[in-house]
Amino acid sequence: MQAVDTLTPCPCGHIDGYARCCEPLHLGAAATTAEQLMRSRYSAYVLKREDYLLATWHSSTRPAHLKLAAQQPAPSWLGLTVKHHESNGDHAVVEFIARLRYGGGKAQRMHEVSRFVREDGRWYYLDGMFPDA
Repeated sequence: MQAVDTLTPCPCGHIDGYARCCEPLHLGAAATTAEQLMRSRYSAYVLKREDYLLATWHSSTRPAHLKLAAQQPAPSWLGLTVKHHESNGDHAVVEFIARLRYGGGKAQRMHEVSRFVREDGRWYYLDGMFPDA
């Protein structure tokens, strides 16, 4: 797991530091919105928190593992932009663009429209589609 300076902006881009933004979620607090969960999942990718990513992935679509530590070259996450968040009761959609780079390669964008579901008061990532693909 990668260390993060708690006084700098959160990896998800929120101006509150990590300790006030995504860290409480990474330590077990429930996200209040699907967007908040999506942001915390982005931070978990940055910090290689595979445990958190799997715990917040809905059991119906969750993979057995992600093997983040084995990625070669490992991605460098460059930033996150949330384009749209829509919630309808216990279902939500979050559209975002994550920017990343592998090794010394060219920066890339990952544009995803993610679906989330809330069960027993907790939001879970269900799946996503890539409109740019």
